[in-house]
Amino acid sequence: MGAYEGKRAVVVGGTHGMGLGVVEQLLDGGAKVLLTGNNEKNLEEVRGRFGPRVQAVRADAARVGDADVLAEAVRETLGGIDFLHVNVGVAAAEPFAAVTEETYEWMFGINAKGAYFTVQRLAPMIAEGGSIVFTTSVTNATGSGGLSVYTGTKAAVAGFARTFAAELMPRGIRVNSVAPGFVHTRSGGFAGASAQERAAIEATGDQVTPMGRHGTVAEVARAVLFLGFEATFTTGAELPVDGGLGPALQPFG
Repeated sequence: MGAYEGKRAVVVGGTHGMGLGVVEQLLDGGAKVLLTGNNEKNLEEVRGRFGPRVQAVRADAARVGDADVLAEAVRETLGGIDFLHVNVGVAAAEPFAAVTEETYEWMFGINAKGAYFTVQRLAPMIAEGGSIVFTTSVTNATGSGGLSVYTGTKAAVAGFARTFAAELMPRGIRVNSVAPGFVHTRSGGFAGASAQERAAIEATGDQVTPMGRHGTVAEVARAVLFLGFEATFTTGAELPVDGGLGPALQPFG
């Protein structure tokens, strides 16, 4: 019997990268999974790969109406939720003096507003004793030049998680976050980055991370699922998965 046999899981932002890694491990453990994405090609790839083992729903995290559509899909297919992973996020690097209102609203609309209203709409369906895990970022600990808007969105999400943890505690629902550092993904973590730009980001990440390498999608997924299912006396926490980057650890000797 799998570790997640019979569990009903929703992964918001689950068609690629870290979200897909969580989906893979949930399915391997026997969970029933509904995932979302906003790119039809990615959704079709997931449907083709997993078939009827997953429900793949198109949803734009920035649109509150799509959160309502998602809630109805969850109600019809799963009937309720034991585990919710909110993995929405986009990033673009530029100095704060160059940030436009359009860029600001785009990132806050998806990363912060999307995360907030997704949980608001789905929380009534989460079972007592269930859990929510958000994806935040190492930038909450480090501050990173060129990522002012992104960092602000992820700081907001960390604040939401702590507040939701307090509000949902009477129902026994735990709410936590994982804060990844540099992780190997198809996009390199930045919307629209070229192959050359992704290579430069990877080289920088390996250089500045105390453990000397990027993390893997599987490593992040294990942390997410640890908080989701095993850390039963933990709520309101933000777990770094960053190779020591957040606390700027320095090897001795």
